[in-house]
Amino acid sequence: MQRRDFLRTAVAIAAAGLPASQLFAAPAAEGDQPFDYAWLKGHARALAGQPYVPPSRDLPKALANLDYDQFQSIRFRPEHALWADQGLNFQLQFFHLGYGYREAVRMHEVVDGKARPLAYDPRMFDLSKSGVSGKSLPKDLGYAGLRIHFHTDWNADFAVFLGASYFRAIGATKQYGLSARGLAIDSGMGKPEEFPIFTAFWLQRPGKDANVLTVYALLESASITGAYRFDIAPGEPLTMDVDAALYPRKPIERLGVAPLTSMYLFGENDRRMASDWRPEIHDSDGLSINNGASEWIWRPLTNPAGVRVNAYVDENPRGYGLLQRDRNFDHYQDDGVFYDRRPSLWVEPKSGAWGRGAVQLIELPAPDETYDNIVAYWNPAAKPQPGQELLYSYRMYWGAQMPAASPLGQVVATRTGIGGVVGQKRQYFSWRFAVDFAGGSLAQLARDAQVEPVIWSSRGKVEITSARPQFEVNGYRAMFDLKPTDDSTEPIDLRLYLRLKGQPLTETWTYQWIPPPPSERHY
Repeated sequence: MQRRDFLRTAVAIAAAGLPASQLFAAPAAEGDQPFDYAWLKGHARALAGQPYVPPSRDLPKALANLDYDQFQSIRFRPEHALWADQGLNFQLQFFHLGYGYREAVRMHEVVDGKARPLAYDPRMFDLSKSGVSGKSLPKDLGYAGLRIHFHTDWNADFAVFLGASYFRAIGATKQYGLSARGLAIDSGMGKPEEFPIFTAFWLQRPGKDANVLTVYALLESASITGAYRFDIAPGEPLTMDVDAALYPRKPIERLGVAPLTSMYLFGENDRRMASDWRPEIHDSDGLSINNGASEWIWRPLTNPAGVRVNAYVDENPRGYGLLQRDRNFDHYQDDGVFYDRRPSLWVEPKSGAWGRGAVQLIELPAPDETYDNIVAYWNPAAKPQPGQELLYSYRMYWGAQMPAASPLGQVVATRTGIGGVVGQKRQYFSWRFAVDFAGGSLAQLARDAQVEPVIWSSRGKVEITSARPQFEVNGYRAMFDLKPTDDSTEPIDLRLYLRLKGQPLTETWTYQWIPPPPSERHY
């Protein structure tokens, strides 16, 4: 999928017009309606029992024909932000419809248990560079999404909801990166993926000194409806407490709960698409899992030649996330979009056990850095059925520092290349894996400590194994070669960790390597 561009912030432009409170005023006929989360869940459940009506994608011709640059030129006028005249810690601005954003999202403000619709008014936007006349647009046009601002910096948003059910947030680095979605359905299967979308938002007006913003959303698709509550607290890391109530319309083969989406083009372990002058290009470099057995797993990401799906079977996971562990600018050399500053995102189940299922990782081929080709989510073992209510509660952490990490050594680099012994003629093809670990007790070990690499391979022969101190990272480097023992190009699964006297020193490194066809096994 083409990535959503959430990176531009609003520019203050002087404009005459009514105060924001009057511009947002909805027609009197719509009126205020009682609202709370219980009502939203009941509404979503009722919709699940009705035939699905897809949202209209029809736009006025002037908006439908906008090119990328014209659409990006449209600016929300900050003085018309929701709550701009209320003296609160939060303000909300809205995205205009157009270009690839064709489904209108209904917005409401919630005050004292009553919800009122927020009307669209073209005077809220500077359309001067887009070529669109606001007078030609219908009064019920609606919005494409919203951006959230905090009093510490009114000029920069810290969270965005835009496009289908995608949303993003940032921590202290103030750099957007990976995204999240409300839900994923049938991702990575041999049939079209279904994208449930947020069709309406209810924005709870915060208290005078509140530092947490509550946003409600209605999710809809052909297969399911859902009621969502987000309690959003800016900071490092930024946190989102999410409650989701899901109501299937029909049986769902593969449900993805709390899905994360990111981009990985190439890095130190996967050079397949490395034709750029920059050494690495990715929003995230690995999937981290803390499973129900308290084992910490690290899976470096790749950009495969074909669709690749991995499932990490578990029961009651403690957390998972797509992380950007490598924060060394020199490893990216990008002074435009700053991949070294991209946030990580960690999902932590809250009340209630998630039961049996799997953390699934989907890696798709990406030709360039404009594609989100990585998806990770929780897939419950039981397939959802019509009439059920599925309740999920979890906390999302966005930022450079995650709240949970393995107390053992962590993987800090994975490198691969041709195997064999330098200076000796190779007699066959093999592939070298070099994995660096740091943290935990590794830096305190004696130089002669008998550290052992524990390696498992689903196929092939593991040889030339070693584990030795790596002083540059205050840790250890494990190395081994893998020799294919057949002509198959089916994936080979690998696992590795370090131990001392039978006790683990590190988290578990996992990898999936696809051997080249025999004709390409040059040595």
